[in-house]
Amino acid sequence: MIKYFIILLTFLNFKILLAENNVIFFVESALKNNPKINAERENLKAIKQNENISRSEFLPSLTISGSKSSTETTNIINQSGERSGDTSRNTETKKISVDQKIFQGFQGFNNFKKSRLEFEKAKNNYKQVEQETILNSVSTYYDLIFKNQSKDFNSANVDLFERQVESDRSRLQKGEISLTDLAQSESSLAGAQASFIKADSEYISAIAEFERVNRIKAPRDLIDNFEISFKMPLSLKEALELSNLNNPSLAIARINLAISEKELNVEKARLSPSATLNYSKTENTDLNATIDEDEEETVKATISWPIIKGGKNFSSIKKFKHQKEKNALLLEDKENEIKTQTATAWSFFQSAESVLASTEAQLRAAEIANEGITLEYDSGNTRTTLEVIQSRSLLLEARISNAEAKKDFIISKMRLLMQVGGLDLKSFKYPNNQ
Repeated sequence: MIKYFIILLTFLNFKILLAENNVIFFVESALKNNPKINAERENLKAIKQNENISRSEFLPSLTISGSKSSTETTNIINQSGERSGDTSRNTETKKISVDQKIFQGFQGFNNFKKSRLEFEKAKNNYKQVEQETILNSVSTYYDLIFKNQSKDFNSANVDLFERQVESDRSRLQKGEISLTDLAQSESSLAGAQASFIKADSEYISAIAEFERVNRIKAPRDLIDNFEISFKMPLSLKEALELSNLNNPSLAIARINLAISEKELNVEKARLSPSATLNYSKTENTDLNATIDEDEEETVKATISWPIIKGGKNFSSIKKFKHQKEKNALLLEDKENEIKTQTATAWSFFQSAESVLASTEAQLRAAEIANEGITLEYDSGNTRTTLEVIQSRSLLLEARISNAEAKKDFIISKMRLLMQVGGLDLKSFKYPNNQ
C-alpha cells in the first residue's frame, strides 16, 4: 500500500511540475487575472447593450402615470359682494400612454447599424488586448527561462574559475606557471563573480515582471522548455494577406470609417420628416364636481419636419463629413503601417531563425574547443592560462547567445502571429496539450 502511495505521490508531483512549466498554464492565468483584459471584457459587455438600446427605438414605449390632489377654497365672494361657503375638491387621475415612432428618416436604422459596428470594434479591441496579454505572458515566461539559464551558466563559470585559481596556485608553487598566469586566473574569477551578480539581479527582476504580467507565482524549477510551436505563414505574401484580413488594428480603422458613415447618415436623417403615433387613456375622479368620474381616450398622430435651426443641422452634416474624410485618411495610413509592421515582423522571424542556427553551430564549436584546450592545459602542454580563459569566455558567450536566440526565435514567431491576427490559445501547439 505504501509503495502505491509513493507512486501516486510521485505521479502527482510530476503532473504539478509539468503544469508549472507549461507556458499555456501561465497564459491562461494571465488571460484570467490580468486587470487590463478583464477591463476589456467588461467594456465588451457594456458596448453589447448599445444594440439593445438602439433596437428599443423601433419598439413602442408604455407610460403609466397618476396624480392625486386635494384643493380647498375659502373666502369666496361673488360679484354682488356676498360671501359663499367654503368648498373642497379631491381629484384623482390615472393615465396610460403608448407611443410608437413610425418614421424618423432612417435615423433609428442607422443608429442600430452604428451600434453593431461599435460592438465589432469592441471585439477587435478585446482581441488586440488579448494578443498583447498572450505576447507579454509568453515573453516574460521565456525571458525568465533565459535569465535563469544565464544565471546558471555564470554560476558554473565561477565554479570553474575557482577551481582553476586553486589549481594555478598549486602549479605556481611547483614552478609550472608564472605569477602572471595566476593573476590572470584571479582576475578572470573576479570578472566571473561580477557577471554572476549581474545575472542574478536580472533573474530577480525577471521573476517580478513575470508575476506582474501573469498574476501567479513564478516557478522556481524551470525547464529548458522550447518545444512550443505555431502554425506560421509560409511566405511574406501570405503574411501580408493574413494581416490585411485579420489584423485587429486594421479592422478597427475600417470600422471607424464605417461608423463615421453611419453617423453622417444619422445627421442627414435629422433633416427628414418624422412621424409618431400616440394612444392614451385617462380616468379622472372628482368627488365634489358635477361629474364624479370620466374616461378619455385619445389617438394622436404627429408629423414634424425641421426646416431650419439657425444653421445647426447643416453644420453638423459638414462636421461629420469631415470626420468621415479623416477616418478614410487614417485607414489609408493604417494600411501602410500594417504592411510595414508585418514585413518587419517577417524579417525578424527569418533573422531569428538564422541567428538560432548560427548560435547552435557556435556553441558546438566552443564546447569542442574549450574541452580540447582545457585538457591540453591540464596535461601541462603548451596551452597558456590566457588561452584557457579565452576559451571559457567564448563558451560562456556561446551558451548565453544560444539561450537568448532560442527565446528570441519564439518571440519573433509570436510577434509575427500577432501582426497577422492569429495569436490566441488555439494557435499553440504544445506536446503536453495535444
